[in-house]
Amino acid sequence: MKMLSIEQELRENSYPGRGIIIGKSKDGKKAVAAYFIMGRSVNSRNRIFVEEGEGIRTQAYDESKLTDPSLIIYAPVRVLGNKTIVTNGDQTDTIYEGMDKQMTFEQTLRSREFEPDAPNFTPRISGILHVENGTYNYAMSILKSNNGSSESCNRYTFAYENPMAGEGHFIHTYQCDGDPLPSFEGEPKLVSIEEDIEVFTDLLWNSLNEENKVSLFVRYIDIETGKYETKIINKNK
Repeated sequence: MKMLSIEQELRENSYPGRGIIIGKSKDGKKAVAAYFIMGRSVNSRNRIFVEEGEGIRTQAYDESKLTDPSLIIYAPVRVLGNKTIVTNGDQTDTIYEGMDKQMTFEQTLRSREFEPDAPNFTPRISGILHVENGTYNYAMSILKSNNGSSESCNRYTFAYENPMAGEGHFIHTYQCDGDPLPSFEGEPKLVSIEEDIEVFTDLLWNSLNEENKVSLFVRYIDIETGKYETKIINKNK
């Protein structure tokens, strides 16, 4: 698979929607996760990321402008022991609760499907990073409508063992802007990951469409120690 420039992927797409990037830093020492949200409506743009425990939660920036919280207020990131869960919806909680009961990542998502936001039927994208005793692997999932059907869900899981230094995978909800919004297609894109969290965070934020970007979360986890560093940028300050 050809490695793509994450900068180019973001700059050339005005509306990829919500996106997850997971991989390993160029020095091979850090497990890396990033999650961004974008918005076209006032309700979607009226959000910020706030830290909650070891994870984060979306929150209305201006409570008076919040109209429908059902698909925009959730915990995108939660930590369960040595596992970090990143998703674009409340399936974060589904994965957390299921894996806490010894279910696999794929099994936990069997009870979920794409979002009920016809006609877009936004895919549910999810990722999990497993860092333990100096080893690291990750997996990604997408649950999407079968060609716009409200009754048929296609489920795809991609697992990555012993990832290479400087490599990551990028999955997002929409191919591009449109009406209805066309769902992401294919397997997660191979992209390069920077060694430094500051550099990577700035690269991602500056590459996202200025009008549509809302919030960005980036975390680098030391594979040997499990200690992590987090960066959050909110357009609404």
